[in-house]
Amino acid sequence: MDPQSRTNSSRTIASYEQIAVEYARDTAGSGVLAGALARLAEVVPNGHALEIGSGPGWDADVLEEAGLTVRRTDVTQAFIDFQGSRGKAVDRLDVISDELDGPFDAVVALHVLQHVGPDDLAGVLAKVAGALHLGGRFLVSIPVGEGVSWEDGESGNSYYRVLRTEDAFTAELARVGLSPEWTERSADEGGWLAVLAQRR
Repeated sequence: MDPQSRTNSSRTIASYEQIAVEYARDTAGSGVLAGALARLAEVVPNGHALEIGSGPGWDADVLEEAGLTVRRTDVTQAFIDFQGSRGKAVDRLDVISDELDGPFDAVVALHVLQHVGPDDLAGVLAKVAGALHLGGRFLVSIPVGEGVSWEDGESGNSYYRVLRTEDAFTAELARVGLSPEWTERSADEGGWLAVLAQRR
């Protein structure tokens, strides 16, 4: 990770450290990607999944209820502590600088990769592919668009954010051997793209 990427990442993490509990409260039971999580559970029944950026852990809860075993990880200590208060074990993991281990049946990264800079994305996706069994699945969501910016949240904290087009992102996936087999776009303007890809 170059010095600028490290600075961008540290500043974003610091913002999440300040709002983790509020974020957990605001997203509890939201089920925004419930359909995508259900689809993953169908194709890797009783599988072992790595979740990158677990946050409050609501998505991991859904996957575990569906029969998967989930290794929860996050880089934000406040989220790790929040899940610890819920009785959940969470490993500290920085997807840019740390190894992902494995192999896993699935890797999940929802509402995470928008914080990964253009120069770091290829390396992150290569690590994801390397952490999967052949035939394993990667479930990911990204905000759709173009450009790099700092976004100010309602709390006043700033978050480094990269927008990517669907074509550009799926091409990046293909370059590391991840073949999209299902996609879903949210209905709102710009919106989010969810992708379920398979390691070929």
